[in-house]
Amino acid sequence: MTKAKIYVMLKEGVLDPQGGVIQRSLASLSFKGVAKVRQGKVFEILLETHDRREAERQVQEMCRQLLVNPVIERYDFVIEGTP
Repeated sequence: MTKAKIYVMLKEGVLDPQGGVIQRSLASLSFKGVAKVRQGKVFEILLETHDRREAERQVQEMCRQLLVNPVIERYDFVIEGTP
């Protein structure tokens, strides 16, 4: 089995109201010095392959077809468990 961790974030310049709420909430909880918060998503997916290139291909297709909105989001991923 191969684990893929996919990190999806809003692109710079895209308004992040949830990040703003989190930042203000942290300030109200006395966490000082938090200059900016951007929220995102993390997906952990187990793949039934031991081939790193195949895992990367599958993850890229998943992101392209479903997991990422390329207009407003960017992504990066890490493949674990394959040589």
